[in-house]
Amino acid sequence: MASLRASSRSLVLLLLASAVTLGACAEEAEGDDDEAVGESDLTEGSVDARSVLALVNARTTTRELLAGEGGLPSSTAAAIASHRDGADGAAGTADDDPFDTLAELDAVRGVGPATLKKLLVLAKKKGFGAASAGAEVIFSPQPYESSHLARIAKVIEGAQSTIDIAMYSYSDAKVGAALDAAVKRGVKVRFVFEGGGDDARLATPEARAASKSGKLEGSGVDVRFVNKIMHHKVMIVDGPRDDASKAKTAKLVTGSGNWSNGAATRYDENTLFLSGQEELALRFQREFETMWAGSRDFSSRTPALTEGAGTAVITDASIPESAATHVWFTSSNFTRKGTTFSTTGENTVANALVAAIGRATTSIHVASGHLRSRPVAEALAAKKKASPNVDIRVYLDGQEYLSKTSHDAQIADLEDCLVKAGDADAKKRACTDSGFLFGYQIGEAGVDVRYKYYAYRWDNTYAPQMHHKYMVVDGKELFTGSYNLSDNAEHETFENMAWFGGPENAALVQSYEANFSSMWETGRAEGKLEALRRKVDDAAATTIPIVFEPMALGWSEVTELKRAIRASCPAVDSVEYRKNAASKLSCRK
Repeated sequence: MASLRASSRSLVLLLLASAVTLGACAEEAEGDDDEAVGESDLTEGSVDARSVLALVNARTTTRELLAGEGGLPSSTAAAIASHRDGADGAAGTADDDPFDTLAELDAVRGVGPATLKKLLVLAKKKGFGAASAGAEVIFSPQPYESSHLARIAKVIEGAQSTIDIAMYSYSDAKVGAALDAAVKRGVKVRFVFEGGGDDARLATPEARAASKSGKLEGSGVDVRFVNKIMHHKVMIVDGPRDDASKAKTAKLVTGSGNWSNGAATRYDENTLFLSGQEELALRFQREFETMWAGSRDFSSRTPALTEGAGTAVITDASIPESAATHVWFTSSNFTRKGTTFSTTGENTVANALVAAIGRATTSIHVASGHLRSRPVAEALAAKKKASPNVDIRVYLDGQEYLSKTSHDAQIADLEDCLVKAGDADAKKRACTDSGFLFGYQIGEAGVDVRYKYYAYRWDNTYAPQMHHKYMVVDGKELFTGSYNLSDNAEHETFENMAWFGGPENAALVQSYEANFSSMWETGRAEGKLEALRRKVDDAAATTIPIVFEPMALGWSEVTELKRAIRASCPAVDSVEYRKNAASKLSCRK
């Protein structure tokens, strides 16, 4: 939809950015195309562009406001509101179609350069224009050239002195080439890599040298690994490693996206590019140093401890607290002895999310690959019971779907585990951290749950995963990071969850709201489920697809689709299909 129109509107946006009048636009009657709006940049993805999109996507932006304070013709104001609110004409409902890009907004009848200028003025007046130039997001999937990987390579190319990376999965060649070039020009690069431990344990020196870690080390990158799962997706460029004052100018990258082609071009992800965020830079730097101090060296597999550590002293007292940003780390739940991190059983990140759920007054929108956190799931269910009018929607990856039978079985397994654990707290925590899937349970509690559904049987080889980990509360607070909503992530994994709020981040938060609304309707307007059902129910067909284009489906819709596939092709549940899921994209009747 919007992405298909973007290329055809690129000339309009280019001319608009230069404040050049487009006589062919439907705005000629307004007569103010040449009127400047201070130092503005209305190019796609810019801060000003995000401010305009945040304004028109906000529920509080009525057609009366657009026509009154905004000065737009009433017909144009109505067209903008109508597009955003969807067929039912009501903002904040399931059929909303928020504007994803300036091109999509510019395509509305009556919108042109003059209207966009007026919208920017109104956005700044209403506080949406206060969005920080230091916070920008790239949502996946994207063509590689416009993906977070391409942007990361450019950020690396601009590094002057230091680069610190904490990454779960890394495989992108362009990023690797950028790191190699950075080292050659004298940039010091440290890399805490989840794959480092496995690479270090390869049997031969040749195999270790040929591994991802070995190639990084060969180019001059210092690679380390930790004993816990290292699930961050973080990079700090020219940060406060040795000089705390550099936090003011450091470049910081974080989010849900790994450095892989799948994360860039296939999965639903978000990656934040931050600058001028002093508090966040200091906190992320301290987190990196915490891991570095407890890491082991890839080459020698010996404790690294203080070797290569940053020299800046970063304490709670030295970190300036921002009213608009914060970040929590699961490392707060760990103790360290040498190179061994152990869990205390605390719930630092979950507690922050539960508190936000509790204070919500209008809406809670969760996009997460998993929902396996008992505190978060119970808080969502409790909120729905206590405040039924709060719009709670949860969008999960298809692998989180469970039938009622499977849900009942996991309850029985949990109860049996807890009985065997007795009074031992560590054993009881092991039971509750084992991966309980809460999608079905919160759905039964009244929470609106949909799944990004694309295959009868989930397999990572073909899964275009819904891999986000974010929550938006009341359209004003954004929580996003690497943190999977699971008890295992809380206690066994290095994770982060950042928070953005206040008028400084209004446009950023609204961009996540727009992303959520778009995903929530995946495949529904196009009638993908109905089209698939026709193929499945076709008696004349010899094969039916069991891997298909993604759709956002509720539990009942998934259940009926799976039932229809089984009825049409019983072989789908055979041993052959279960063991060879990667090669079974269709089912032969």
